[in-house]
Amino acid sequence: MTYCVALKLNAGMVFASDSRTNAGVDQIASFKKMRSFVKSGDRAIVILSSGNLSITQSAVNQLEQHGRDPDRRNIWNVQSMFDVAQLLGETLREVRAHDGQFLAKNNIDAGANFLVGGQIRDERMRLFLVYAEGNFIEASEETPYFQIGETKYGKPIIDRVISLDTPLCDAVKCLMVSFDSTMRSNLSVGLPIDMACYTPDALRLDMQQHITQNDAYFSQISNRWCEGLRGVFASLPNPDWLGDYESPGQLPPSN
Repeated sequence: MTYCVALKLNAGMVFASDSRTNAGVDQIASFKKMRSFVKSGDRAIVILSSGNLSITQSAVNQLEQHGRDPDRRNIWNVQSMFDVAQLLGETLREVRAHDGQFLAKNNIDAGANFLVGGQIRDERMRLFLVYAEGNFIEASEETPYFQIGETKYGKPIIDRVISLDTPLCDAVKCLMVSFDSTMRSNLSVGLPIDMACYTPDALRLDMQQHITQNDAYFSQISNRWCEGLRGVFASLPNPDWLGDYESPGQLPPSN
């Protein structure tokens, strides 16, 4: 399992992915789930992946390989991010059609999902969620972010904090908390975290960060968030219908 998030805000875009993959409790490893395709002044594209690792790696590697052939439609010469999402979906279908039948014989899930976002010159920033079947949807003003993988634990903080007007700095902090919450509740998600930021019309990645176990900032965010939650919880008023009962096991009888 993995966890990936991408935000498309007025201030820019933020991409983040963990690096853990596992095929059982004794087979845990780290693989990078973020791939970028950048040609300064022309396009900046980031792809995040979740699902069957062999399927996602094959799809992205094929996309990269096809990009070396200038005579074919590829990620370096298409004119829109819609075309990029379409290319990725088509490549995913091809890989699943080729490999999926063999995986199915051994009851191995060939499912995979992608987040792909960025900007191509003369077009606005765009963000897409590509499903396992190769179809896709685009982020909107009403839905400015997408998640794939183990999404449920990190979603509440994003829903409470993120809006189109959120500054990039606050967005980064929010995603740090989102990943910390997910890792505390699900061991299949873990460090390192790869993060990238993009500002409108930059046509290059403004920031890329590889966050490891020894990252001081992530540790500070994790500790401060935990302390803050405990402090807020302690300050919450007791239910008035409990009366003076404060100790566990001493609740008043129900009516």
